[in-house]
Amino acid sequence: YEILAKLGEGGMGEVFRARDSKLDREVAIKVLPPHLAADADALARFEREAKAVAALSHPNILAIFDFGKDGEIAFAAMELLEGQDMRKAAPLPFRQACLCLRDVATSLALLHARNLLHRDVSPGNVRMTTDGHCKLLDFGAPTALRSARGAELGGGPGATTLPMSTPYLITVSP
Repeated sequence: YEILAKLGEGGMGEVFRARDSKLDREVAIKVLPPHLAADADALARFEREAKAVAALSHPNILAIFDFGKDGEIAFAAMELLEGQDMRKAAPLPFRQACLCLRDVATSLALLHARNLLHRDVSPGNVRMTTDGHCKLLDFGAPTALRSARGAELGGGPGATTLPMSTPYLITVSP
């Protein structure tokens, strides 16, 4: 990967526009800062996120292409999304807001069907692409859901118990 420009940074690292020389395309590269790349727990969390997201295939979820370590640098190569996060896109016209909510809800439905919880759904983690669709990104450490009885459905320490029979309703008013 050839780094072209810095796109931004967050709590878990920096994101760069890069060129994938093997496949001749532009991608986004998320790089852990050195202090986190040296932390076994943080590195494991980063790898779990990359694997969980890479296992999903949905038009409204950011695609992960690669994960690796080059010396002391841990990185994930992912789909480069042109557009803006919802912090900058809002306020939206009513119809466009409804379409974005639909996109996010369908991606969350897939996660929940796979027994995963996003843990950080926020305007900064939803990107509106230049074609008007919204994609969910930056999963942090996706967590496995547990049933209300506590039986594990998908996985690992830190799983969260949620009342799975409780209906959740999202309403939007004009």
